[in-house]
Amino acid sequence: MIPPDLPAELKSALDARLHGLSRNDAAGRSAVISKTYRDGGGSGAIRSEADALAYALARMPATYAAVTASLNALAEITPDFAPTSLLDIGAGPGTASWAAAEAFSSLSAFALLDANSALRALALELGGASPRLRGMTYQRGEARAELAKAGAADLVVASYMIGEIGEGERTALADLMWAKTLDTLLVVEPGTPAGYARIMAVRAQLIAAGAHVASPCPHDGPCPLQPPDWCHFTQRLSRSQAHKQLKSAELPYEDERFSYVALTRAPVAQRPARVLAQPTVNKVAVTAKLCTEQGIINAVAPRRDKPAYARFRKYNWGDALFADSPASAE
Repeated sequence: MIPPDLPAELKSALDARLHGLSRNDAAGRSAVISKTYRDGGGSGAIRSEADALAYALARMPATYAAVTASLNALAEITPDFAPTSLLDIGAGPGTASWAAAEAFSSLSAFALLDANSALRALALELGGASPRLRGMTYQRGEARAELAKAGAADLVVASYMIGEIGEGERTALADLMWAKTLDTLLVVEPGTPAGYARIMAVRAQLIAAGAHVASPCPHDGPCPLQPPDWCHFTQRLSRSQAHKQLKSAELPYEDERFSYVALTRAPVAQRPARVLAQPTVNKVAVTAKLCTEQGIINAVAPRRDKPAYARFRKYNWGDALFADSPASAE
């Protein structure tokens, strides 16, 4: 599995852009952009080179970590998947392309598209630091229009972008994304109830169109979770000094919560259960909330069952359980 932290070449490229940069100005720009996103706006708040850099410094590490975690989960389920072409929709500064390049050494063709010219310029500059991404293509324009003109790819990724468009546009875009997918489509969104709802809508729409879920679900059926619960995962990443300054943060790490779905043309060979929350451990038992083909269960490994108890203690939120079966269910 690839680590959640930005690759060395990308860190160096971003660090090079920090020279002469006012951290206070960048922090102010980042705060304005973040507020715009929270208020339902999109990348239209990013209008200049300075805006794009502030956004990348503040958000690129967490977005990269979430996409990396999603790709790691996909690779675990489909170990023979070796895509040669990537289509990155709503690519922004190229975060998902960097993550995919690290996850799959087989990738040789990178096609990116986004409507934001400032983010496109930054992505092309940062991509120059990577021998593999240096030759990427990056089309500027609205996602649906540019996607209609794009070629198909083995791996198609839409990372943190479908939340920026309306429901009707999202439905049309999902159909088009699937049409451009030769093998696997990955959609990643913030791990909020709203982000999860968008993921579930795309999931249901494309399953009806013939797609199969590779990850995180162990089935193609409706999600068994009931409100106020929702499916999301978390990825911890370290914060650099500049990152802490931009976000006015004290902790040396950040936990990024995200929801995702990976859809494939052919059904996957394995349907492992998924750990949906960090297991609860006490002196009596370990309890793990699992999503299985049969639905949601609370699997319990009592301390007296030493092998099961030891196994359950190793479970982490988001793990795929390939061979182990629950000790018991409440």
